[in-house]
Amino acid sequence: MHLTLVPYIATAGEIKTKPTQHSVKEMRSIGLQPDVLLCRSDHDVDVSSRRKIALFTNVEERAVIPMRDAKSIYAIPRMLHEHGLDQLVVERFNLDAREADLSEWDNVVESLMNPEHEVTIAMVGKYMELLEAYKSLIESLLHAGIKTRTKIKINYIDSEDIERDGTQVLESADAILVPGGFGERGVEGKIRTVQYARENKVPYLGICLGMQVAVIEYARNKAGLVDAHSTEFREHTPEPVVGLITEWLDATGEREERTDASDLGGTMRLGAQDCVLTEGSNIANCYGRKTIRERHRHRYEVNNHFLPQLEAAGLLVSGRSTDGKLVEVVEVADHPWFVACQFHPEFTSTPRDGHPLFKGFVEAALANRKES
Repeated sequence: MHLTLVPYIATAGEIKTKPTQHSVKEMRSIGLQPDVLLCRSDHDVDVSSRRKIALFTNVEERAVIPMRDAKSIYAIPRMLHEHGLDQLVVERFNLDAREADLSEWDNVVESLMNPEHEVTIAMVGKYMELLEAYKSLIESLLHAGIKTRTKIKINYIDSEDIERDGTQVLESADAILVPGGFGERGVEGKIRTVQYARENKVPYLGICLGMQVAVIEYARNKAGLVDAHSTEFREHTPEPVVGLITEWLDATGEREERTDASDLGGTMRLGAQDCVLTEGSNIANCYGRKTIRERHRHRYEVNNHFLPQLEAAGLLVSGRSTDGKLVEVVEVADHPWFVACQFHPEFTSTPRDGHPLFKGFVEAALANRKES
């Protein structure tokens, strides 16, 4: 199966099949004969052009599949089905497969293309010059929009801009998301973002570092721990509400250890781990069950030494590891929807099923928009 480009020459007003012919010729020169050609183009590849490609590449005509640019990547399965690619694959491998049912994909595309609502979400991060770093998050928000028939408009905000210019840029947001990240740059901007969301009752979702800065902000401004910080950013802070733990149990019950000298990647808390939720919390209402399983990728944890003081000030620990020793989720008791989690829910979101936490976040944004 060979993916090839069929360019459209605007001055000539026609597509050109020569690049595809040449590409197949080069493949055949090293002993590879494609069974299927997928012809990418921003214009229709008409029947006569497909017939010409088939003639000069020794590929049967029905196996020359046009792939015109689509409005959404989720429209591609239907497009390929209509041109018979799935049937070609079934025949080529002698598979006994039932008739394809793309109704779920059709529903995804229909919901995506015909939203009934719209919300604006401010994403405050530190890698805004490379949005691919947040691709999973962006798609998860899109999936939540599909599930709620909501058009998601994302404002990408550099946390260093918050440090320099203040939080005015957040005023148009219906909800705020602070994603993960590494290193000290832009952290104070994320902390100010959390404070804005908490004080102005704007729905907030913090993920990984977004959870840790939420704990730092709450410790500083509500629990009286004015020097609160993470030892990742300030090694000798007198109030390390987030720190490097030395040992924990992995998903299989095996003990893992790490120290300040450990390799950064090799000692991360990685992979899927169970989390026990507090009944009646916002996050438990999203998932609809008490125990969930989500993926992790981090080294630092909330310091349990400061939990009594934080909880007394109104911070709700609504999710813990199965042994109860690690904080997984925090919420703010007097806030309509403030959820911050240590794990990465975006890794398990899908276009057909979405993810319950992102769906709950978008629903909270919709509710906030209606009230404002």
